[in-house]
Amino acid sequence: MVINSNKAGVPAAPPHELHVWKFAESRAPEIEGLHSIIAGRMDNNFKSQRNKRRRTTGHDNRVARKKFRKRSIDGLGHAGKIDSMGNDEKKVSRRVRRSIELKKNLPTGYVTSGDGTKRLRTHVWHAKRFKMEKLWGFYIPLGLHGRGRGSRALLKKLKNGVLVHDASYYGAIQLEGPQKTLISVLSSVLVPSPSACCEETLHDILVGNIFGTAMLHDSGKPSLPTIAPVTYMWRPMQQISTNIDELRREISCEGPTIDNTTSIRQLWLWIHAASFKEAYDSLSSACETNTDGTCSAQCVSREGQLAKVELIGTKVFQLLHKTLQPVKLNSENPWPVKKCSAHEHDDAVESENTSMFEKGHQMSSSAVLSMVTKDPRNLTKTGGVAVPDGKNLGLLGNEHQSKQQTSAPNHEAEFEHEYGDLWDASKELDPPVEESVLCAGEHHQRKEFFCLGQKGSGSQNKTIDKNYTRSCPVLLLKNGIFEDSVTRCSLILPLSWVKAFWNTFVSNGAHAIGLREKHWVAGEIGLPYFPLDFPDCNAYSDFMEMEAATVNQKAMLVPPSKRPLEVPIPPPWDCVVYNFGEKLTEARKIQADICRTQDEKIDDMETNSGSEKSKDNVSDCQATPFEGIVARTSCMLNDFLDNISGNRLLFPSIDGAENCLHKFMRNKDFLKQDIVMSEMKSRKPPCFVRVLLRAFKEGVFEQGAVVCAPLATDIHLWTASSETNDEPLQITQSSVMSYFMQSPSGKWELQIPEDQALSSHRLPIGFVTTGFVRGSKKATAGALCEASVLSRLRQEQWRDVPVRRRRKEIYVLVRNMRSTAYRLACATVVLEQQERDTNFM
Repeated sequence: MVINSNKAGVPAAPPHELHVWKFAESRAPEIEGLHSIIAGRMDNNFKSQRNKRRRTTGHDNRVARKKFRKRSIDGLGHAGKIDSMGNDEKKVSRRVRRSIELKKNLPTGYVTSGDGTKRLRTHVWHAKRFKMEKLWGFYIPLGLHGRGRGSRALLKKLKNGVLVHDASYYGAIQLEGPQKTLISVLSSVLVPSPSACCEETLHDILVGNIFGTAMLHDSGKPSLPTIAPVTYMWRPMQQISTNIDELRREISCEGPTIDNTTSIRQLWLWIHAASFKEAYDSLSSACETNTDGTCSAQCVSREGQLAKVELIGTKVFQLLHKTLQPVKLNSENPWPVKKCSAHEHDDAVESENTSMFEKGHQMSSSAVLSMVTKDPRNLTKTGGVAVPDGKNLGLLGNEHQSKQQTSAPNHEAEFEHEYGDLWDASKELDPPVEESVLCAGEHHQRKEFFCLGQKGSGSQNKTIDKNYTRSCPVLLLKNGIFEDSVTRCSLILPLSWVKAFWNTFVSNGAHAIGLREKHWVAGEIGLPYFPLDFPDCNAYSDFMEMEAATVNQKAMLVPPSKRPLEVPIPPPWDCVVYNFGEKLTEARKIQADICRTQDEKIDDMETNSGSEKSKDNVSDCQATPFEGIVARTSCMLNDFLDNISGNRLLFPSIDGAENCLHKFMRNKDFLKQDIVMSEMKSRKPPCFVRVLLRAFKEGVFEQGAVVCAPLATDIHLWTASSETNDEPLQITQSSVMSYFMQSPSGKWELQIPEDQALSSHRLPIGFVTTGFVRGSKKATAGALCEASVLSRLRQEQWRDVPVRRRRKEIYVLVRNMRSTAYRLACATVVLEQQERDTNFM
């Protein structure tokens, strides 16, 4: 070791250059001695053994020239030369052009294919690992390759890790205008409207501390079929009136309005790609309708500018703590970052980051946190390379240590972004530094670490980074905490930053999922999945038509003798019987009237259109539109129950009101008189509510299974304490094939059997929309059932058992479409457990 003469004990830096010939000349005797020893051992025969020779192409330079042509700079090189006329001498291959296009990271917009289908920024990553499907104008990862299994391993990762999903196919619509006008627009298209919230919740939504969820309808037509569920959030503001009465007067237009120049607000509505165009048209129409002479609202599409990444699992905040390092936080945040000097900045940010994400589980549900974070690819690095240990730091000498101290970054100039930059639709945010630039900087710093770099090369990186940025404004949304401490969060960020955050999340242990795995997760935590759990939306009908076409195409490849039983896709929701008496003959008359009325409607449609439907091809049949409403709030369910004569035995949960379910369940005098549920006061479409089904003893409920109304003897057959040898309730195989029959018009109809098969026939009251997830310990399925029938079933089941044996669940029968056996299930009405059922995945 060379010791510096000026400072004893301090090692001198190694030389920058090493001359090989001088090194060999100075050690020539040693080399000659080693050569003589080896020559003696090998008898001066330095030729390689013939059995150990391998064919090599090191002597042939044609391979190198071929690689150079393929990997030419920017895909051009010799193949992209331009002649004097301005034309290409040789066209670049499609593989090279596609590779260059997919590697681009433009500030806005998607990379599209030849037919206009958009690709996600993580398309290349997903295409190597997932099965890609063309849906809703995007190439979306459907799931892992194979037969669609793997749910057990996924649920383990959900409870012991983090799942990540690229939801960039969601689009954002930005509304700008006076606060009063925007509230009026939302009240005309959203159910429930923001004004229906409690005072505290309304204030937090308007300030921007939390976000809301609702169902989007056409402007001024909340009774029509819904468009899609949406998530809306207001831009956080520093000062807002805390007087709730003033806000109420502003909403009801009874009091004085706020000055338009000071109350201009902005809000986002996040909508699924399947309904984005329909939602944008509805919001644009609502903005034009609710515009007066002085106040106007603007509707701006932010598609292609913003993106969403979803995180779900038990270790979400641990992952965020490792990957996010905020440098600026919203002032409304309960854990603000303190201002400090440049030398104390890193320590202060790290401590604040730790405290913030350690308290993440204490954040309120639906919370919104605005922040500016550093580039996540450099979190464990300093300038793109890992910080060397203290032992190796001495090898750098005083010269490198002084450089490291003088090159301390100016944090005020480096992170100039504000979280408000995301809300400026006219401003394009700079993309992150390219991966090649980071790799080049990392390689250069490693060379400097070993004193092999050239002097003056550090200024090259500064000129490269002018068009890029090392900070990113993001919004963190906490969707809620479910059972087993499963947390669900969403990260909203610029579209150009998705790839940088995605690679960081995956490299830190997050498990990527597609649409199939996302549906499993939604069924496990009990949330509705769009669009499969929303049959009242047009997106559901479109998706089911594609599903029916896929199933029909696969069936055509199988011989007719081996084809599976044809089942209706989507389920025939119009066959649900929702007004029936105690006898099946009355239900048969009602069902005949319903089918006759629907046949007349279809005949009129065929006469007007002149189209002919094919019976053999399911995909060519026009699906019957969903006739009915789905109650997503307790208020909607209450309004429907008010139109029913008789006892109301569904008790929606209302905030601030006493839940009457347990009160009437233990009341001995209740239901003593014989009250028969009659038809509704006015002829209205049926009302469906979402229920969670749990098998009573055994059974696996598949998607599309039919939910039927049981008799008292059916319930006693399963719930009897003594074991009996009676066979379970089931129908014949011929009854399975004729339960739903397809008419020549292509419409599926419910068939009432003859008297000999009438004893095992049960009327449908709903269908399963989300089946059991294999490997789940809870084993629950989601279904939509008719509300009035559920109320009647609870009345009969409570009346036939003692008071102490009454339970809040409702017994129903479930039968898979291709099965002959009925299974008893316990149905829990979601709106009896919570006031709203507007959260979704």
